[in-house]
Amino acid sequence: MRIKLTSFGLLAASNHNMQPWKIHLDTDPTVFYVFADIQRLSREMDPYARQVMITQGTFLEYVTIGAAFLGYRADIYLFPRGAYDDNDLIESMKIKPVAKVNIFRTNQRCLSFYKYMFLPGTDRGPYSAQELKKSDIEKMLSVNTDKNIEIKIFQDEENKKNIGQYILKGVQIESSIYRIYRESANCFRSNEYKKNKYRYGFSLEGQRIMGLKKHILQGVLTFCPCILNDKKSADIYLTSTQKEVEHTPAYALIITAGNSRSNQVKSGILYSKLVVTAHDLGLGIQPVTQVIEEYPEIKKQYEKIHHEYTTEGHVIQMIFCIGKPIQKSMLSMRRDVMELIDRTHV
Repeated sequence: MRIKLTSFGLLAASNHNMQPWKIHLDTDPTVFYVFADIQRLSREMDPYARQVMITQGTFLEYVTIGAAFLGYRADIYLFPRGAYDDNDLIESMKIKPVAKVNIFRTNQRCLSFYKYMFLPGTDRGPYSAQELKKSDIEKMLSVNTDKNIEIKIFQDEENKKNIGQYILKGVQIESSIYRIYRESANCFRSNEYKKNKYRYGFSLEGQRIMGLKKHILQGVLTFCPCILNDKKSADIYLTSTQKEVEHTPAYALIITAGNSRSNQVKSGILYSKLVVTAHDLGLGIQPVTQVIEEYPEIKKQYEKIHHEYTTEGHVIQMIFCIGKPIQKSMLSMRRDVMELIDRTHV
């Protein structure tokens, strides 16, 4: 059962599709622990591991949904062995779990949202230009029950333009810094061989390049990889982001009171709830978080957007587009579930 629930969690969205989860199976067959996988950190883009913590939350919510579908309840306890020591973060991640999961049989199956876990957690558009319905916004806002977390949704032209400019600026900065851009580029899988060998990261399908065009590009990149040099890749990145900004009907922000590790994880839990709720409403979601990353060169833009959209002591954990997809989004790669199981603790 625990491995089955882990396989549900593996379907969740993760930062750069790194799937940074490690599972320790307890001697009690109803208990397992979720750790952040220190081998799958994005240390340049995410130096304080905030995005990785959000990703732990996305995983936990899918475990909860999957358990309910099978007639179980998953009780989640965050940081059961204490909080991380941020002065020795990597060592803390090794020895301290993000969550303890305790599962109980309820004999009551909940079918809500289960099928949506198998749809893409990130939908890169294009989106229809139509505004979100008031009822859809109310439904998405109602998902949040945590008083320390706020969801803000904007679809007025002024805020869309303003947030869009922040997103573009974030992409421009990210793509102009070699160490940052290279970290992302290293996760790109250019052909079928690499997609099968490295079952994480992103591929042409994730950029909505499909059909004959995809196969031609994969062939070109296989036999002449130099054609997609860093400058060319950065230009494509900027152009695609520009198109996304121009065709985004709404933006949403997840904002927390404070920036505790627990709040970061809870933001991820909320994000997964929003993903499946959006699918239920026929909507798609795409994270656009470059401007709230935390490497030194982005600090000025990070502070500016926080000044405009939060109050003191509050932190934007997520920014994402919401809209009605015009075409079907492709699924992204996933590793074998057994790769997540820490065999030394089985």
